[in-house]
Amino acid sequence: MAVTQKTAENFGLDQGATFSKNFTVTTDGSTAYDISGLTLQAQMRKSFDSSSATTFTASVVTGSSGIYKLVLSETTTASIEAGRYVYDVELTLSDSTVEKVHYGVVTVHPEVTKI
Repeated sequence: MAVTQKTAENFGLDQGATFSKNFTVTTDGSTAYDISGLTLQAQMRKSFDSSSATTFTASVVTGSSGIYKLVLSETTTASIEAGRYVYDVELTLSDSTVEKVHYGVVTVHPEVTKI
């Protein structure tokens, strides 16, 4: 049985800009789950079965409050074609169980200004 709640959250990012967004892991949608010392992994793909992926840097911000962040550099976002993608975030618990904590759609907005 899962100890965390799997939460759908869609978001957008801008091509060619640094992306950083905080998320909160919960047990029931409102109670924070302590992620101190745990590992997160996150990727986005054009479709669920796509062989190529973009990997987010995922790091714990405030473990006791269940807060972590996903980051992509401006170089990385510049290399992603504009469009809609799917993503998910997996949390490895202390007993090595892996749970999906967030998932959804990422919309990559095209870059106009190219410096």
